[in-house]
Amino acid sequence: MPNPKAGTVTPDVAKAVTEAKAGKIEYRLDKTNIIHCPIGKASFGSAKLEENFNALMEAIVKAKPAAAKGTYLKSCTVTSTMGPGVPVATNKYGV
Repeated sequence: MPNPKAGTVTPDVAKAVTEAKAGKIEYRLDKTNIIHCPIGKASFGSAKLEENFNALMEAIVKAKPAAAKGTYLKSCTVTSTMGPGVPVATNKYGV
């Protein structure tokens, strides 16, 4: 649903469209602290999906609060909408 906090309801439509086309990364957590975020479509190809995934992970690591102690990312699983999940090693991101 449109939400002013997410930037989908705004008086400056041109800026919102420009940001969306530029690749604005937006992710949310559910009540169990699981991040759900699309990184692309199957038609993108593996190189573009990998680039989008790395950009998402960098944004998540960058958003880590300074007060957070211990392991920040416990696990990561990538899946298609109706497909099986594939676990991803999070040690590459250093958190």
